[in-house]
Amino acid sequence: MRTDILHIGAGELNYEIRNIVNVGEKLQKMGVQVNWENIGDPVAKGEQVPDWMKDIVAKAVHENATYSYSPTKGLLTAREYVVATTNSLGGAQIDVDDVIFFNGLGDAISKVYGFLKPTARVVVPTPSYTTHSSAEAAHASDQPVTYLLDPNHLWYPDLEDIENHIKYNPAVAGILVINPDNPTGAVYPADVMRAIVEICEKNDLFIICDEIYQNMTYNGTVSAPLCTVIGNKVPAICMRGISKEMPWPGGRCGWIEVYNRHRDPMFATYVQSILNAKMLEVCSTTLPQVVLPRIKQHPKYKEHLQSRIRRYERYSNLAYNILKNVKGILVNRSNGAFYMSVVFEEGLLNHHQILPIKNDEVRETVEHLVSGSNVQPDKRFVYYLLAATGICVVPLSSFATDLQGFRVTLLENSEEDFIEIFNTIANSIGQYTASAQACPHCS
Repeated sequence: MRTDILHIGAGELNYEIRNIVNVGEKLQKMGVQVNWENIGDPVAKGEQVPDWMKDIVAKAVHENATYSYSPTKGLLTAREYVVATTNSLGGAQIDVDDVIFFNGLGDAISKVYGFLKPTARVVVPTPSYTTHSSAEAAHASDQPVTYLLDPNHLWYPDLEDIENHIKYNPAVAGILVINPDNPTGAVYPADVMRAIVEICEKNDLFIICDEIYQNMTYNGTVSAPLCTVIGNKVPAICMRGISKEMPWPGGRCGWIEVYNRHRDPMFATYVQSILNAKMLEVCSTTLPQVVLPRIKQHPKYKEHLQSRIRRYERYSNLAYNILKNVKGILVNRSNGAFYMSVVFEEGLLNHHQILPIKNDEVRETVEHLVSGSNVQPDKRFVYYLLAATGICVVPLSSFATDLQGFRVTLLENSEEDFIEIFNTIANSIGQYTASAQACPHCS
């Protein structure tokens, strides 16, 4: 084109969680039977939405009001429900003006980072959920600034590393925390959250806390909501939604809760800019907001959620017990959400390891995909795993980290199939890492 139309940060926008679907679909056409363990959609993996929940949505569809615009911040009844729920926790208190609804947290994340000054940075965890790290990097037109999650310490944040990034990078204005965490499945207790709040207070920073999985913890762990530890001095944005918990990922309904907005005039103006941007869209989708309080206050909701959590807990332990003794990897038991991250020992992966692939067309396709010298070793493993076994996971290096590994979900609905999938992964790791010779078909 005669004029350059590309945003300077466009190259930072990458979502391997869905990119790998293109590869999987291509291999499917060649006869590979794919198990999609790449994306956190419980419904797509076979979880049944209960009839009582469908009945609530169906009844709401017959109400004329669900076809109209909602207020820009969201329906008053939905915001009142959010306020009552948060304030009942006994921490930071909010009112209805502190709640803004969005079309899913992807929409919220885009605006929260997009309306920061380009030179203001939010330090994000590594590994980090791609939507956050890509949006933060894109707004700054640079690589994300990251702090370490320690796989040798339950994937907890490295507080010293956070301090150092703040000390040596004056552009850092905020810290992102994802609790419970995606992609690691870690759950941070109150003392970890308080330490991060103290760092922010000491350095005059704000917090972004993604709590989409807040009510989905197990194995005896409890996630400390930000509102219970933040006090009244540190400004913060907390993100929540319905996609994982109900689950209703296709509803695209999430919201932010703003804490201590008026402690800092600049932060208050920043939040107003986010609201102004939402106002230009008029509002978010009305139907999910209408049914949010009705579903979550239904007498069957608590047991519905608990039954799902019990299954994730069982699957978490099944997966951990299968993988924990596999040589060459480090794995932590997932305690929240429905993901597990596996890390290969440093230097274990190389560009010559293979898994046997019987179908020549599939093998040649994968060899072509991994032929470039810039392909990360863990991505090579993921492609070979997909082609050889049909199991689709996500390379850990795509989560803004130098660690080599992969993320897998705990969502397979059949326990028998789940066990088979993880046994296959375990066996494939051993076979792959032991394949010392170069692929005879690779250049």
